[in-house]
Amino acid sequence: MIENTASSSALTAEHGLSLYLEYSGIPILLDAGTSGAFASNADALGVDLAGVKTCLLSHGHYDHAGGLAEFFRRNRTAPVYAMRGADRPYYSGDGEKRHEIGIPEEVLAALPGRFRRVENVTELVPGLWLVPHSTPGLERIGAAKKLYRGTETGVIPDDFSHEMSVVLETSRGLVICNSCCHAGLQAVLGEVERQFPGRPIQAFVGGLHMRGRRHGCEICTFTPEELQAVADCAAAHGVEAVYTGHCTGTVAFDLLRPLMGDRLHPLTTGQVIELPD
Repeated sequence: MIENTASSSALTAEHGLSLYLEYSGIPILLDAGTSGAFASNADALGVDLAGVKTCLLSHGHYDHAGGLAEFFRRNRTAPVYAMRGADRPYYSGDGEKRHEIGIPEEVLAALPGRFRRVENVTELVPGLWLVPHSTPGLERIGAAKKLYRGTETGVIPDDFSHEMSVVLETSRGLVICNSCCHAGLQAVLGEVERQFPGRPIQAFVGGLHMRGRRHGCEICTFTPEELQAVADCAAAHGVEAVYTGHCTGTVAFDLLRPLMGDRLHPLTTGQVIELPD
């Protein structure tokens, strides 16, 4: 529904992500981007947001939750499933550069009555799973990436306990959606493999959180060694296809392409991905 790039001038792009899923005939919205622009794209693409039965919020950041205010105006009934703690304050940056990146107040005010908290691995409908992080020590990654969460006792490094993967079972294997992969692809694939041992992975869809800026220009925040580790991890887990965009960034994508070859595919607004069920 929306991503940082668009396949057509008739569609809007923004720094954000929203995916419309159809699984076993059930229409599902995964994230809603930064603003209500995803809804205009839905109109252009012929997607009926009023007919969405379930909404999933991957984590508690504005660029995935901001558009929920518009979704609530168009859809009065679909519950929003998110990890416990997704509605806490979240921050990026150190010192005077620290700024809020959590769910906007307008959305928080509208969540009561729609919010369904997820605390454990949950099979939401047959074959569709919500998988929280289970990897220990993720707060070290939060500190390194200068991502923080607010608690009753103060601001501490984010352990990404508000982030979840959406895992779909298909006839060819698992499809994993993780919108930003803050904990790293290695953690996400390891967690899914522990939950579904021996199951092949047909595809990963989402962001890899490699995009940064320096002196006004986009950069890749991963070292060549870290990029190689991501490519090696996808190969080791037998991931057939990686569809990535948003927080991955175009610079990082271009650096990953020679490492991953035909396994790597871009995500863009308006794109349709059909996978065997």
